[in-house]
Amino acid sequence: MATHTPTEAPEEGTLAELLYRLGDVPLERIRMRPAPGTAREEDVIEALEAADKRLCELVDGVLVEKALGTWKSLIGGLIVHQLWSFLDRNNLGQVLGADGAVRLAPGLVRIPDVSFFSSAQIAGGFPHAPIADLVPDLVVDVLTPGNTSGEVQRKLRDYFRAGVHLVWVVQPRTRTAERYDAPDRKRRVGRTGSLDGGDLLPGFNLSLPELFALADD
Repeated sequence: MATHTPTEAPEEGTLAELLYRLGDVPLERIRMRPAPGTAREEDVIEALEAADKRLCELVDGVLVEKALGTWKSLIGGLIVHQLWSFLDRNNLGQVLGADGAVRLAPGLVRIPDVSFFSSAQIAGGFPHAPIADLVPDLVVDVLTPGNTSGEVQRKLRDYFRAGVHLVWVVQPRTRTAERYDAPDRKRRVGRTGSLDGGDLLPGFNLSLPELFALADD
């Protein structure tokens, strides 16, 4: 297995500077082994396959644990279900769930809560590797109190720089969402609104009231 170096290896400096680059994620989500700045994709895979499975993203040579939560998991699972129900009738691509690791760039691994890959992206077949060497067309992140605004902005920059076309950020606490076509171009979707698939998923709409009503059942 090839070793991928970080896209932006942390420069010598302070812990505060490192945290800032990562988006001020809580310290309890930063893994110290391997030491920050030295982590590789092999470490992501080892954490995924360990008996006490850990979902860790690789950013700037640092293993950062995903913010987890049962409510987040439920919402993400319902979105995956609705996407698959739509794709069963419309052969437009495939979907990964909350443990689907993707390589956005050498040394940059993200694990979105939901990832959609168009048929054109997977024309050669979906890879069987632990980390997919594919960039999603659509990414969905479901937030928890453990996510910071800086972390979300860093993720958005990473996603769009890699070639992601559309990002949905779902906020269960307020039952709202944001639709991003670029890191600085968003549309807020209120509690009674819907997220649409645009040109990627023509005809697909995710109703927020229906989504959270299913979660409440």
